[in-house]
Amino acid sequence: MDQLIIDLAAILAAATPLIFATMGETISERAGVVNLSLDGSMLLAAMIGFAVALTTGSLLVGFAAAAMTGAFVALILGGLSLSLGQSQTAVGFVLALLCTDLSSFLGSRYVRVPGPAVAHSPIPILSEIPLIGPLFFNHDPLIYTSFVLVPLIWWFLFRTRAGLVLRALGDRPQTAHARGVPVVRLRYLYLIIGGALIGIAGAAYSLDLKQGWSYRHTFGTGWIALAIVIFGGWQPWRVAIGCYLFAALQMLASRSQSVIPGLPTQVFQVAPFVLMIIVLALVNLLSSPNTARHITRLPVRLRRPAEQIVAWLSTPAPTALGQPFERP
Repeated sequence: MDQLIIDLAAILAAATPLIFATMGETISERAGVVNLSLDGSMLLAAMIGFAVALTTGSLLVGFAAAAMTGAFVALILGGLSLSLGQSQTAVGFVLALLCTDLSSFLGSRYVRVPGPAVAHSPIPILSEIPLIGPLFFNHDPLIYTSFVLVPLIWWFLFRTRAGLVLRALGDRPQTAHARGVPVVRLRYLYLIIGGALIGIAGAAYSLDLKQGWSYRHTFGTGWIALAIVIFGGWQPWRVAIGCYLFAALQMLASRSQSVIPGLPTQVFQVAPFVLMIIVLALVNLLSSPNTARHITRLPVRLRRPAEQIVAWLSTPAPTALGQPFERP
């Protein structure tokens, strides 16, 4: 039981950067903007956050620099796509490649250099509660923040008027404009907020989970975050489940390496990404119209739970996602 609690706590910690990245991407995509620069933005923010924290001796300044890096990359994406009308997909992909190369070039002097890291901070009394304490209250401030971030984003999106307006930006921008909503300006705002969270996700690796900086430190994680947002149907709780699932797959791959020592280490490094793709494919299969037709042939006692599962999985993307807004 003790080992299980340790493993579950490790999964919660390992998923923290993904939680920040996916929540940031969920916000921007709900507003109608696809931020494909995610992977490169995280890398650049991880490098800059570590470099600034090392230079200033302040973790807070390092995280702020990482957030500003992510926000600035998002601002460039917004300028080229929202203002100049260029393809969000093309611009985001180019920015991802540019930021990746920039992180390698600018961060060469910081490779393998010891630096500051977020301190372990158990919460007094609460961390001593059996089972729950070690699982939720024996971490550091960044992990605690990730626990709060998911319900906060959910509450904002689905329980506030501002969240309703945000969702309208991605679903019915023309209707929102007709009601006096400044569509482009608000898309900029939420894209930048999402970019800042993505930047914090990058720093969460270099200043917490994978302490330090190395060549392509978080390479590939941003693409997984994008896939998780789709897997989660742009719903914060489902997206968070996807993050914890991927962290669990990473831990499983790591443990399997000692059980099957004959396989090359690269197999275990790639395995979580492959398994996540398989999960996404299964989700897509279950949510397809053909699956819905097959469900009608099931016995009545199985049909209803099957229909509920498919309905939960088949959340459509925001209607205007990735589409430029043109004022009527």
